[in-house]
Amino acid sequence: MNKPVKVVKVIILSILGVGFILGVIWGTMYLWNWLVPDLFNGPVINIWQTLGLLALSRIFFGSWGGGCKHKSSNGPWKHYWKERWANMSPEDRERFKQKLKDKWCYKDGSTSARNSGTSNG
Repeated sequence: MNKPVKVVKVIILSILGVGFILGVIWGTMYLWNWLVPDLFNGPVINIWQTLGLLALSRIFFGSWGGGCKHKSSNGPWKHYWKERWANMSPEDRERFKQKLKDKWCYKDGSTSARNSGTSNG
């Protein structure tokens, strides 16, 4: 492919990208102004407020798709926990497992009766 064709493709893709972003902003503004004032007596917003709303929602809720960025199997703590687990004695491992079960409210017959301090009879 020659250079002028690449430049034209980059320009076209840039225009399409900007158009898509403006379409998302305009669509969000249109939906907000259509629903929120009638349903909740909220304000009518302009395009800049819509852009701010989208940025705020990105901050609060994370990415707008694209899949998971941090997989638990490839996280930054994987090496630390593997090494720590390898250095634990079997008793320490059992204590650690029990602490996790207690912390995350793991319910099974033996732990719930032991943790509650009362009998079910």
